[in-house]
Amino acid sequence: MADDLVTLDEALAAAHLPALVAAMVHMTGDAGWLRPEWTPTYTPLARNDPGISESEQAKIREAAKAAITAYLAGEPMKLATPDQPLLRRMMDYVGGAPIPERYADFLIDELALSGSSKDPHFEQPRLKEAARKLKVLVIGAGMSGLLTGIRLSQAGIPFEIVESNPDVGGTWLVNTYPGCRVDNANHMYSYSFEPNHAWPQHFSPQPELLKYFRGVADKHDLKKHIRFETTVESLTWDEDRAVWRAQLIGKDGGRETVEANAVVTAVGQLNRPRLPDIEGRDSFQGPAFHSAQWRHDVDLTGKRVAVIGTGASAFQFVPEIAPKVAQLKVFQRTPPWGLPVPHYHEDVPEGMKWLLEHVPYYDKWYRFWLFWMTTEGFLPMVKSDPDWTGPTTAVGEANAALREMAASALAAQVQDRPDLLPHVVPTYPVGGKRAVLDNGVWLGALKRPNVELVTERITRITPTGVVTADGVEHEVDVILYGTGFQASRFLSGLSVKGRGGRDLHEAWAGDARAYLGMTTPGFPNFFIIYGPNTNIVVNGSIIFFSECAVRYIVGALKLMAETGARAMEVKRDVHDAFNIRVDEANKGWAWGSPNVTSWYKNEFGRVSQNWPFGLIDYWRATLAPNPDDFVLEKQAEPVA
Repeated sequence: MADDLVTLDEALAAAHLPALVAAMVHMTGDAGWLRPEWTPTYTPLARNDPGISESEQAKIREAAKAAITAYLAGEPMKLATPDQPLLRRMMDYVGGAPIPERYADFLIDELALSGSSKDPHFEQPRLKEAARKLKVLVIGAGMSGLLTGIRLSQAGIPFEIVESNPDVGGTWLVNTYPGCRVDNANHMYSYSFEPNHAWPQHFSPQPELLKYFRGVADKHDLKKHIRFETTVESLTWDEDRAVWRAQLIGKDGGRETVEANAVVTAVGQLNRPRLPDIEGRDSFQGPAFHSAQWRHDVDLTGKRVAVIGTGASAFQFVPEIAPKVAQLKVFQRTPPWGLPVPHYHEDVPEGMKWLLEHVPYYDKWYRFWLFWMTTEGFLPMVKSDPDWTGPTTAVGEANAALREMAASALAAQVQDRPDLLPHVVPTYPVGGKRAVLDNGVWLGALKRPNVELVTERITRITPTGVVTADGVEHEVDVILYGTGFQASRFLSGLSVKGRGGRDLHEAWAGDARAYLGMTTPGFPNFFIIYGPNTNIVVNGSIIFFSECAVRYIVGALKLMAETGARAMEVKRDVHDAFNIRVDEANKGWAWGSPNVTSWYKNEFGRVSQNWPFGLIDYWRATLAPNPDDFVLEKQAEPVA
């Protein structure tokens, strides 16, 4: 074997068998691997259980061992690219059931056995020449900004990335609180074209994510294009010359103006911490900070600590700090829904890593399985039924069933603490707010003798503690805020003036909207990644959305190059019709329920964050820009 630390038997014991069987079809060229008795039957939330009998699993491993041994000994790969009918059979097999035909081209593209639609295609010499004359300014060097840089580089389009931090990584650079980790399976939460076979855990911690994005930046030599510790203060559209003028502020405070034909913002939605509006908040005399601005100079050992907020970040850091503090008071307004994921903190077996690295196509089919199982995922279970007459704790029969399953899992964890039960099972529908992945450590922390869950409303903060509505002052040494971000304030802090000097934030008036989440009337050649209504709740990875968005943006630049346009601007009627569809569709999901309040909704009660359709719908909508959706401003004819 290539790795003496892992035996082939150990590797096969760790295999996801349906993905392994699909890889064997490639390796041997034999479609007979797709036996009916080896067809998986998946159970929701069951980890790596293919629903195949133990005896048949043993037969799969034995046959695969022989095929892999022969391959390692020099037997050539027999079938790199199956024909379409066989590929469809393989997809149905790994999916565990026939995949609807409307998903076929979408999933084949995502599987990317021989390239993907997301790869830029600027082959024609005329197109390449036109592309070289463009310049794009990218704001942000996190996941989406790096992705944009890679694709622009592949297309031959000159670009520059401006990053306010001293390094790449975005959220994975900034968020360093204890326990910070991804809540999307890592073998899917990575660029489709840059797999990492060495993820240490299925949901890896922050340092590993940062390491990955740093490695990608180095591999694609992106840092030479990045200005670090530089902020973009303002963007102004020059109508006469059809360029954006960007006012930059460097680390030393020096200002510089740069120009670009197009601007791409890649700053995310969750990048500005939100502190609660509590009377006396600034009067507290001890250390107080937000989880996204974690102070590692503050030693919590032996301290009395208050945690305000029980969202996704608190769900991760509370179990980490609970064992070291003297006393921990967790102030909760509403509990989070936890979906049972027992392997949330588990290591990826060394055998699995070996298979991903050494067995051709196994990694692609394993990712395909993760992708398909979350493509629709729990979407049907968070869909609102307009005829639902049950309690407001659910929005339909399927949602009620999901609620029962999740509630039972939570209740089972507090059988020894019945006093906690009313406070840890939410009363809002599953999917109404962001759910978290639950492997028991959250409720385990709340059950500790030095931890108290406080559900009384906070009325004010004093120099020495937190006062609740029952009049009790909870004296503490440190206050930690796990209160989320200013998600609905898109591009806050950035002044953007478009056509006619129109201000973007005045145009939005606190209710940000964009066509496909990316482009807005009156602001030509201006594109937003992870913009309004492009967040996902229970299906898929945000990296998928970013890859689709960047494909569309590069396609827009290609359209400009092909047509000789110097500016493209989405038509008002196209933009408005799209947003009407989005708003209407969002009402039909748990997060759009009038009985639910969350950061998914803005101050007007509109769901400004979430994409209310399937992943396939965003994929199709962003394959390429439709010229009819835009006003294309051609280059002025020279004066005779």
